[in-house]
Amino acid sequence: MFNNEKRYVRKDGSVVWVRLSASFIRDESGRPVRSVAVCEDITERKNAEEEREQLQEQLLQAQKMESIGRLAGGVAHDFNNMLSVILGHAELALESDFSRGEVVHALEQMREAALRASDLTRQLLAFARKQTIKPQVLDLNEAVGKMLKMLERMIGEDIDLAWRQGRGLWKVELDPSQVDQLLANLCVNARDAIADTGKVTIETDNAVFDEAYCKDHVGFIPGEYVLLAVSDNGCGMDKETQSKIFEPFFTTKGVGQGTGLGLATVYGIVKQNNGFINVYSEPGKGTTFRIYLHRYAGTCEAAPVEEAAACPPKGRGEMILAVEDDPALLELTVSMLTAEGYGVLPALGPQEALRVAEGYEGEIPLLMTDVVMPEMNGRELEARLRVSRPSIRSLFTSGYTANVIAHHGVLDAAVQFIPKPFSRKELSAVIRSILDSGPSAAAERRIERGG
Repeated sequence: MFNNEKRYVRKDGSVVWVRLSASFIRDESGRPVRSVAVCEDITERKNAEEEREQLQEQLLQAQKMESIGRLAGGVAHDFNNMLSVILGHAELALESDFSRGEVVHALEQMREAALRASDLTRQLLAFARKQTIKPQVLDLNEAVGKMLKMLERMIGEDIDLAWRQGRGLWKVELDPSQVDQLLANLCVNARDAIADTGKVTIETDNAVFDEAYCKDHVGFIPGEYVLLAVSDNGCGMDKETQSKIFEPFFTTKGVGQGTGLGLATVYGIVKQNNGFINVYSEPGKGTTFRIYLHRYAGTCEAAPVEEAAACPPKGRGEMILAVEDDPALLELTVSMLTAEGYGVLPALGPQEALRVAEGYEGEIPLLMTDVVMPEMNGRELEARLRVSRPSIRSLFTSGYTANVIAHHGVLDAAVQFIPKPFSRKELSAVIRSILDSGPSAAAERRIERGG
């Protein structure tokens, strides 16, 4: 039996779809003696299918635009609130006869608002699966354990936090900051689901799913996983609410009580790391979020979750070539680096950076450059500079994600990157770690070649 669907064009230019069917007629011994072929016009059916596909695409596009509209509206609202705080306190500090204490208070409020704006941006990037990450091999039990005290303060004294760690837990490959984000968002969500007193439980375990299991359980994917679960005994959710919880800016909280980005952030992080998430909930019986992260298949030991030094060592006069295409940010960067004890060669853009480097006869141990610039990107600038200065190390920075220097949103182990905005302490700690490390990878390659 032969079946095939083909598209033909008539002489008048019109299109016709036909279904060709052919089969043999056999004699008593089973030998084919003749064939029968049928040609059926299926143009109407094909046109209906095509129309259905177009309608489906239009529906998906409409849903996407609705989601983007809700996202943009929520971002505009939250950022306007934060900018109002920053601008209001700045005007008061500039126009009023403030005492020193009042100026300090105004600056603290401005800094707090800027940090909230920065957190919101990171949540948006995580939801969009565009956040640049630098995965490490982690013991999830250790990572969760380091977060417990902060989580206890976050959920409050009225709620009991239980921690049940799995034994013999496999390693995972994950950005440590994303573990913090997952736990913080899930625990805050659990806290808000509990009216008065209650309990939040964090669990880890190993999990293996075969194809037979996954066929009977929608949403599960075969493989070896490490489970991270967060449960609460709060109000729970009905099926309609569960179907929307991962949408951006969907929230059951009152106005001003939440951005609706927490669970969208969780979903984005899980998908960015090729895992999956399941939700179990019933009204009045609480909720459990189960996150499954792929088991790390390598053999290296877990990298420690490093904490930035409270007071990183200052510079010792090392010269840094600072490249930024925004004059205000360049001025700020120069001020930060100078205050930390570094010499600075400022350059407003890549071409100026090349001229400055060419005209400076001394050593330049570090290039600190923006990633996205109009003339050339930061990685291209680094390559140009390495021709004449092969030992120069690099620190990339950007308000965008570092997609120009990352592969699929994941930074190479040798690439040093700090996202904007950053504090002076954060910048100083990163620079010190780079300068105190061994020779750059490029320099090592030149040494190996004898160059």
